[in-house]
Order: sequence, then structure tokens, then C-alpha cells
Amino acid sequence: MFSKACEYALKIMIYLCSIQDEGKLAGLKEIAKSIDSPEAFTAKILQQLVRSKLLTSVRGPAGGFKVSEGPIALIDVVKAIDGEGLVTNCVLGLEECSGDHPCPAHDKFIAVRDHLKGILLTTNLSDLKGGIIDGNRFLRL
Repeated sequence: MFSKACEYALKIMIYLCSIQDEGKLAGLKEIAKSIDSPEAFTAKILQQLVRSKLLTSVRGPAGGFKVSEGPIALIDVVKAIDGEGLVTNCVLGLEECSGDHPCPAHDKFIAVRDHLKGILLTTNLSDLKGGIIDGNRFLRL
């Protein structure tokens, strides 16, 4: 459903959100290890998240990455990495698909797409960090 980069970005954001309440920051190596992601790929994703102002990079020996202030919805992370296509584009990839000019699958997928968009809009990172903190949810095998 999401690109691999977006999956990792969501894991990164949930992980950082879960440690941030303890006043902790995490560096590239710790983040990559915590979500079982290649470091180089993780670095690129972190750069995108910083450019999108979802993360802040803190320099220095006690530095690392932290989640920006305010509630961040899952849709914000998805848009930063994959764009809005998942919740706006035609499922068959047609440019002109709409209610007035639907593709053959339009009516079947509009409800699924709208439901997914609703979940992404209404679910914040803070809603998901609790399971990580409690140890009953995991970001890696």
C-alpha cells in the first residue's frame, strides 16, 4: 500500500515519538537499528522528514532527531514521502478519473480510498506510541 520509504518513515516517526517523552533524541545508527532499516536509506528518509519540517535535527554530542512540535497525523508523513497520490489518484492510474468521468474501478475503490484517508487524517503519531512504550507493539521483527 505504501512505498518502502513511507513504511520506514512511519516507523521512524513512531519510534522517535515514543522516546521523545523521556527527553531522548536518537541518531541515525540508533534509528536504523531500532526499525531494522539500512542506514543509507534511513538517512535519506530522515532528510526528507526534516525538509518537510516533521523532524528537527539537533547537532552536537547529545544531538539526534526529534519530532517537531504539535500533533502530526499519519497523513502528514505519507504526504512528505509518497505525496497525496494514495488518497487522490485513480486506482488504475488514469489522469482523468472522477465521479463525472469514472474508470471501471472508480465506484468500487472510492469508499476504500476515503476510509483510508479518514484514518490517516485522524490518527496522530501520539496515538500509536503507547504500544511501543509499553512493549506490546513492535517496529521490527
